[in-house]
Amino acid sequence: MKRTLRIEILCFVFMLIVAVQLSLLLITRVTSPTNQGQELLGKKAKSWELIQSLQGEAIICDRSHDNYEWCFLNRPSILDKNSTTFSTIGSQSGNSTEKIRPYPRKWEKLTMSLVSEITLTTWSIEKPCEIYHETPALVFSVSGYTGNFFHDFNDGIIPLYITLNTLFPDQDVTLVIADFTNWWYSKYEVLLRGFTKQPVINLNNQTSTHCFTSVAVGLISHGPMTIKPIQNPYKKSSFLDLRSLFEIAYSKCSATLPPPLEAGKPRIVFMSRTGNVGRVILNQDQIIEAVKKAGFDVVLFQPTKFTYLCDAYRLINGSHGMIGVHGAALTHSLFLRPGSVFIQIVPLGNDWLADSYFKNLATGLRFQYLEYKIRPEESSLAKIYGLNHVILRNPNLIIRGNWSALDTIYLKKQDVNLDFNRFRMYLEIAFSKANMFLDKRG
Repeated sequence: MKRTLRIEILCFVFMLIVAVQLSLLLITRVTSPTNQGQELLGKKAKSWELIQSLQGEAIICDRSHDNYEWCFLNRPSILDKNSTTFSTIGSQSGNSTEKIRPYPRKWEKLTMSLVSEITLTTWSIEKPCEIYHETPALVFSVSGYTGNFFHDFNDGIIPLYITLNTLFPDQDVTLVIADFTNWWYSKYEVLLRGFTKQPVINLNNQTSTHCFTSVAVGLISHGPMTIKPIQNPYKKSSFLDLRSLFEIAYSKCSATLPPPLEAGKPRIVFMSRTGNVGRVILNQDQIIEAVKKAGFDVVLFQPTKFTYLCDAYRLINGSHGMIGVHGAALTHSLFLRPGSVFIQIVPLGNDWLADSYFKNLATGLRFQYLEYKIRPEESSLAKIYGLNHVILRNPNLIIRGNWSALDTIYLKKQDVNLDFNRFRMYLEIAFSKANMFLDKRG
């Protein structure tokens, strides 16, 4: 009995010694002041991040997707103020370099040529860190189609959200923006503050060297207006989670009060298109009267590139639905509350775009979605080509693999004149749904 007890005590002491030695070894690797990189790494990183940063390849890239790619410099890094190069801090066992343009439209060569190229390298530079960041950096570009409200979200804000929740699900990051423009930052500053607590860095205008615990370059996209569920030990992500982030961000900013609600009526935001832009509702005044007669409180909304998003959010979030012809402005439906009514009017030849973009969005945000597909006689193309022309009778044959035809004919050349009686039936269904939503959510 005593011999057994003695053996158990000896085993316990041995295991304790081994555990202490391993702990001291790990502490030495993390906090030893042998170089700037190890000091920076040990400042404020999660244990799982430390494990990742102390093993594996220095640079990891995923270039397997058609629409995006990303690279990760898995070492403490320094940004040279005179270039768009991130280098490792301190010596490395091997040297490698990767270049990437951080914008998620990889298949469009011309568009990607406008995006700044970022370099990641394990070749160290002999420069001191002037500004230390206790966070990783995430680098992305706002070039490409930036300025189109749909692309601002589809190629920017939504992939940014996905990337943060995929690569950095439990930690803050510093956003480093390439191809920076002041108007873009002013428009989305409120929203960016919901993504990070750190000041945003303008990569185009640096006067100091910056150091980070690691660097990711590029944005992950799940496809047009899509957020696939992200499963990880730290966070689950979806369009509803992103919508909650909007609510937190935009509830803090000052905004112009929208017109008061008409008592007992659900409010619907009517997205208006005017001018020579294509997909204009030619009988808009008549249709708006029909919407009012159906029982709605109607607010006409015609956003521009400089629309203050706090105002837009306050108006749309307080409404019960939205109506509009397929187009970039329908991206504002992101601000509708889940359960709202959303009517998308789909011109000829716009079916795939309507489904891929805003029907996807409506599904993700659980809208009560209605789709009004116009008939050939409701298209202005009928007066140009005649009702029996293949352009009206078989748009898919014309646009199959031909983006130029889709853009020129069906997006920019086509307006719509809605069938008043047919559209009124959709309004009756929409009003019933919106009224129930009003009773339920106010």
